[in-house]
Amino acid sequence: MAQRLTVVTGGSRGIGAATVRRLAAAGHRVVIGYRAATDEAEALAAEVGGLAVRAEVSSPADVDALFDAAAALGQVTGVVVNAGITSPVGTLAETEISDLRRVVDVNVLGALLCARRAARDLVAGGAIVSVSSAAATLGSPGEYVHYAASKAAVDALTVGLAKELGPRGIRVNAVAAGTVHTAIHELSGVPDRPQRVASAIPLGRAGQPDEIAAAIAWLLGDDASFTTGAILRVAGGL
Repeated sequence: MAQRLTVVTGGSRGIGAATVRRLAAAGHRVVIGYRAATDEAEALAAEVGGLAVRAEVSSPADVDALFDAAAALGQVTGVVVNAGITSPVGTLAETEISDLRRVVDVNVLGALLCARRAARDLVAGGAIVSVSSAAATLGSPGEYVHYAASKAAVDALTVGLAKELGPRGIRVNAVAAGTVHTAIHELSGVPDRPQRVASAIPLGRAGQPDEIAAAIAWLLGDDASFTTGAILRVAGGL
């Protein structure tokens, strides 16, 4: 395959930014999708020689604009569906309707829209990797059941789309990340959550963004050429 051209949504921070750096170091040209972190996205694009494109993943028009910008650079070979959001922790009974809608819009509709466009653009040898969560099977009771449900949808998307696209030679996988040191915990109102939950993780600590990025990069690469429909759990033993 010619030089890889990979789209990474939610690529300006956290797991997304770590993935952008790792892929760029491996020789990928990277298109960074971001929603609000303009300064961080543009700085990262300058750092890796990539392109930053503002895109709200729950908007079909924005998703098309992101992929159109990537297609203008050449044949897209990989897509990382990483953009995701959570909301303040609490029971489902206490969760605001606006938070339910926002989480589903970004984590489910956004993933579907990006995967849908990727399915149209990719050719044989291409790969899609979605960022899921161990919450999809743990359920996250008392914290964010709605977020866990949204990531279970990502897992189902991964399994089904892998079967649809396999005959075309396109692989589809996901990484189910555990608790990782990123800014997403600030959105949940518990910025120190990685430290709080560390004792419950068999490895005794939360993960680092680059540890998730490493799994994503492997799934995109040639060493995973016979891997599709997999939900690779990178969660410290949970």
